[in-house]
Amino acid sequence: VTMEMKDSGSVVLTAYHPHSPARIPGMEQSFGQDMPPSHSPSSRKSLSRCRRINRMLSNESAPPAFSRSNSQASMDSTSMEDFWCEVESIKESREDGSEEAMLLEFKPADEGELEAEWLQDVGLSTLISGAEEEDGQALLSTLTRTQAAAVQKRYNTYTQTLRKKNKHTVRDVRDIFGTSDSSPTFETVPVSPVSSNGIQLPGQKPVWKSVSSKSCLDCGIDKGSPSITEELSYEVSFSESIAVLPKTQEWPKNQRFKKEDSALPKFIVRKSRFGLTEVGDLSPEDMKKIRYLSLIELTAFYDALGVELKRNRVERVRGRENGLFGVPLTVLLENDQKKVPRIKVPLIFQKLLLKLEETGLETEGILRVPGSASRVKNLHQELEAKFYEDTFDWDQVRNNDAAGLLKMFIRELPSPLFTVEYLPAFITLVEKISKIKLQLQALHLLIMLMPEANRDTAKAFLQFLKKVVANEGKNKMNLWNVSMIVAPNLFIYKGKRANQQEMQAAATTAHIVRLLIRYQDILWTVPSFLISQVRKMNEAAMNNSKRQLMFDKGVRKLLRRKTMERERPERPEGAVTFPPYLQSDIPEGVIRVYAPLHSKVSMAIQLNSQTKARDILARFHCENSHGSSQNVRGQIQSLHEIGGNIGQHCLDPDAFMLDVYRANPQAEWVIKPKAS
Repeated sequence: VTMEMKDSGSVVLTAYHPHSPARIPGMEQSFGQDMPPSHSPSSRKSLSRCRRINRMLSNESAPPAFSRSNSQASMDSTSMEDFWCEVESIKESREDGSEEAMLLEFKPADEGELEAEWLQDVGLSTLISGAEEEDGQALLSTLTRTQAAAVQKRYNTYTQTLRKKNKHTVRDVRDIFGTSDSSPTFETVPVSPVSSNGIQLPGQKPVWKSVSSKSCLDCGIDKGSPSITEELSYEVSFSESIAVLPKTQEWPKNQRFKKEDSALPKFIVRKSRFGLTEVGDLSPEDMKKIRYLSLIELTAFYDALGVELKRNRVERVRGRENGLFGVPLTVLLENDQKKVPRIKVPLIFQKLLLKLEETGLETEGILRVPGSASRVKNLHQELEAKFYEDTFDWDQVRNNDAAGLLKMFIRELPSPLFTVEYLPAFITLVEKISKIKLQLQALHLLIMLMPEANRDTAKAFLQFLKKVVANEGKNKMNLWNVSMIVAPNLFIYKGKRANQQEMQAAATTAHIVRLLIRYQDILWTVPSFLISQVRKMNEAAMNNSKRQLMFDKGVRKLLRRKTMERERPERPEGAVTFPPYLQSDIPEGVIRVYAPLHSKVSMAIQLNSQTKARDILARFHCENSHGSSQNVRGQIQSLHEIGGNIGQHCLDPDAFMLDVYRANPQAEWVIKPKAS
């Protein structure tokens, strides 16, 4: 079965539809078999509504807006059955009052406001205020050619709008980028002959490295894998790779993709000599810079493809400040961290996932077959009253009811898990971009953009869904089934009223969820080109600070006086420690590693071209196998790169240390438990 997608206008999802379609032709028999007898009355009620909706969506009787030829991503009726069943189930839970309605109102955008907000969101508010801030200058100095072009395009639009409104004098773009004309010249980032999006230019042969299977991240299918394996590269920015395509190339207006799991390609991410970096491996300060760069890169990526990057502008809605359901993730985590410090996923969400993982993974139709609406409503109320008192009896919760509570939690979030602002961008990446590899790169950048609480919660949810699919043999839920059930819970959110485009986007959203589940290991890995840019940002900021100090008269006088003083025989306690490459007592290529939790707290280690982080960890483990406490020996220790041009970086065990050392010679090297 295939689905057809046509190039047309952008789709913006806006709300739960009060008259959402439930099922379409040919689904009555199969649904009746899946549903328990106790649900037959509501099933019959739903079936009649399904028939009405089906007539709307079917051939002759359908109005033009609902015709299959106009659908963004239409599929065979039976292939989307689970999606519409889930939409109907959601509607019924709202009608019986088990879920609260909270509307999200959209703000109209004045001319120039979108560009101003974009500049603020990428950390370049200095371009609006005119202030000379180091962070903004450091960010601008690290941009690639396509990224700088994306910034300049938005800034030009913003300044032109201000000039029309005659608000105030605006800085000329040439002053910002330091160029003699309005088309700045940038040093182009080297692009490999084979671009990282897998599109090979005519007359060029792909270059493959012979590496062992352990040196890559493998994201593909467990069975029935396609014969061709595609490689993803993180070394070159995605937008720069797009830029090397022939300008005459046009994206197809019609594209088809299959719903079978085997239709998805198998991707391999080659590990560089720096290893791979997961989202949680970087400090919050550096992840903030990753988000800035990701939005710039995503915008440049869409620009290179000729696709408009649309965002929703939403009036902020304050959810509940206590309780479990309908509470913002950040508020939930703030409350939960009082009980469990440093927790990253809300306790109630963790408990629901744990309940389902322990008893529900093999339940036939899990997630698809709804629980009892009355039981779910009662459990909801009981959880609100008893969860934090630890008096709630989890043994009474049936698996289908637990699945219903899990989906209810996601739907009741005041703001969608994947954020209101970027939902149009999620839809566009499927409807406007034909190659799955390019879709995956856009999706990757969108994940990097998510707030930390949303990203961590989404990761936990997708890990659970992956386990559901892995048990397909017993629960009868394959990847496409799970994606159809989850999609309306994630991508149809509370607002005004769903429009016709939302109904047409059913297959599109299911495909997005399918990509999220299948390639989650790739999507939660930070692209190395973004990490390189963060290092450059930090170095630029440090250099700016040094220049500022050098021009300070008081500092210059102090330095002159210090140089006249006689060298002291011993360095006083608290004196500044010079970086390793400037210390005479530590030769080039030797690092001192600290392990404060071990009995032997430090060790000087000579690096060679083959020394990996795991080798250093193994040496410390051997040296401290008898002296360290049992608690330390039971913890998983990791080597961390701290300071210099990075905030904090938990290193991949396969990272080659001499390469990391040369990239950041001023860093300290510390062995400690990895942040969970």
